[in-house]
Amino acid sequence: MIDKLIRAIRLDTTLYNQVEVDQTESTNALIVVILVSVLGGIGAALAALTLSANPNAAAFAPNPISAFVGAIINGVLGWIIWSYVVYFVGTRVYHATATPGELLRTLGYAQAPKLLGILGVIPILGGIIVLLASLWTIVTTFIAAREALDLDNTKTLITVILGVVAVVVLSIIVGTVLGIGALGVGALTGAFGR
Repeated sequence: MIDKLIRAIRLDTTLYNQVEVDQTESTNALIVVILVSVLGGIGAALAALTLSANPNAAAFAPNPISAFVGAIINGVLGWIIWSYVVYFVGTRVYHATATPGELLRTLGYAQAPKLLGILGVIPILGGIIVLLASLWTIVTTFIAAREALDLDNTKTLITVILGVVAVVVLSIIVGTVLGIGALGVGALTGAFGR
């Protein structure tokens, strides 16, 4: 599996094409998402602890355990929501022939660069690494969507942009109805990076 993660990070399109059609990779894609989410949860918990140690910010600091659990739930739900939104947009707008499972698998592996987020604990340099990993995740997400949907670059870019708009609109609607407006933003964060 480590080899596949490295290949995903290196934008190896053959890897994305392999996991697209291999239904046994669904569990591995979920494992990647959970690993990334756990690392994000550790980062969120550490950030909460740092805030609580600051007397000026302690009143606003989230509970570290809640931050940890919330990041994991957000990461997994964000992956699922994002995969289905990209599937829906790609198949409805451009009549791509992908399945939801293909998008779940490829977009799961596309989160591999966020595994570098564990290095975020390194002072100063860690923030730069997390930023670069997040930006690289946008690139891997584009490649994963392109390969799963079998679209050209322009159609894939439009699909991803429409997907982002759809998630934001969905979050506004859900947020208005249920009062949890961070759902869509959280889905995007789960999909692209922290």
